[in-house]
Amino acid sequence: MDFEKIVGAVSGLLTSISMLPQFFKLIKTKDSENISKGMLIVLLAGIAGWIYYGSLKNDWIIIGTNAFAFLVNFVTMVLSIKFRQH
Repeated sequence: MDFEKIVGAVSGLLTSISMLPQFFKLIKTKDSENISKGMLIVLLAGIAGWIYYGSLKNDWIIIGTNAFAFLVNFVTMVLSIKFRQH
């Protein structure tokens, strides 16, 4: 793997896991009061765009890291809605 791909993979991984602390805090506390649904919707749209861009470029690093980020953020949004209702 060349240096360019390593930088892309590490950067994608760091970006993808950036919401994990918020995700785990949400699961632990079940408190979604301070989570912005609007921010998550815009973030999900951007991540979906990156997945589409990665598929156009046939770049599996972009596709894979953003697919993981989409999953984490989508589940975060679903849980924040669920916990807000209770």
